[in-house]
Amino acid sequence: MSNIAVTTWSLEQTAPTDLLPAAGPDGDVRIVRAEVPSPEFSRYLYASVGGDIRWTDRLTWTYARWQEHLERPGVETWVAYDHGTPAGYLEFEPQDDGAVEIVYFGLIPAFRGRRIGGHLLAYGTARAWDLGERWPGLAPTKRVWLHTCSKDGEHAMDNYLRRGFTLFDTKVEEEKEVAAPGPWPGAHRI
Repeated sequence: MSNIAVTTWSLEQTAPTDLLPAAGPDGDVRIVRAEVPSPEFSRYLYASVGGDIRWTDRLTWTYARWQEHLERPGVETWVAYDHGTPAGYLEFEPQDDGAVEIVYFGLIPAFRGRRIGGHLLAYGTARAWDLGERWPGLAPTKRVWLHTCSKDGEHAMDNYLRRGFTLFDTKVEEEKEVAAPGPWPGAHRI
């Protein structure tokens, strides 16, 4: 395969007041924290949300590696459900000095374009800001940050900016182009 230029943008909020709300989606959409570390469920979310936009770095993780990651204090997964069906998720983890990184965020393709993403991002970011209240021993959150790239969905950057994130870094790097793996090997949307 050939190489492609990938632009990565890093964005942040430095105060809870930076967070801008999103309009709620229509219908029965609920956001729930997955409180029991489940490698199977987390891998399902990762592969289902990222399969068409080339999320591949965690596909080789073993069950033990998933479990170890999910059991780290402060790592949380917030899942959006549309009428009881998982529609997408947001995962974050605490870092040094009160920083919290939104490591993964997105929707399963069938749920995109229905205003669920803005709602999930706003709700999940608010939970990143109050993370220390749920995890005694963690420093209070002073900064929430993330990065997105040119391989992500076409509305990703706009959603982050509309939620009050501001750009603080941009990098362009060559990467080997990889095929989108789909939610499981050989899968593709018809």
